Amino acid sequence: MAEKTNQQVYPLAPATKQPRSDEESGTLSSEELRRKKRIKLAIYIVVFVVLQTIVITVFALTVMRVKTPKVRLDSTVTFQNFNAGNQAQPSFDITFETQVRVKNTNFGPYKYDSTNATFMYQGVTVGQVIIPKGKAGFRSTKKVSVTVNVNSKALPSTTSLGNELGTGVLTLNSLAKLSGKVELMFVMKKKKAAEMNCDMTIDLSIKAVQSLICE
Repeated sequence: MAEKTNQQVYPLAPATKQPRSDEESGTLSSEELRRKKRIKLAIYIVVFVVLQTIVITVFALTVMRVKTPKVRLDSTVTFQNFNAGNQAQPSFDITFETQVRVKNTNFGPYKYDSTNATFMYQGVTVGQVIIPKGKAGFRSTKKVSVTVNVNSKALPSTTSLGNELGTGVLTLNSLAKLSGKVELMFVMKKKKAAEMNCDMTIDLSIKAVQSLICE
């Protein structure tokens, strides 16, 4: 009878569970994508806020900024009547045509009331002309044609006038003040007063404007 070989039986070790590397990596990738999306969204929001701030600032400094319109005499003058004396007989009686220009650089119309433009010789009024009520449009210049008569009848003394006429020139000062409102975006209205202060030098020998200086 054959001998039975003693064989020791060992219990089987439990199977080790392998980590699901694919599932874990997939989860990590999803979380990473969501994190990147949140970062991108935050960046977009910051950029949008910065751009909006820049746009609002530029808009406030340009479009919504109200500037005072300018009023000036045009340098083109056409003389209709020209009578000027000399040093011995100092007097003048001159009629001329020119334009008053109302320059509006705002992003909205400038509506102004009627006013007078006063022409003076050494502080004495020698002539006036009416600037009618009007409107200077959006970033434009309103041109108002006027006919002006100036004469020396109101001068209390003609001594200084005679001295100036002896040099062959006549200097006049013109003043005007426009009161009106600038209208922006059809909603906001702001009062603005535009002033004119021009010195006109007339060359008597050639009957033409020698110089025109406006402040």
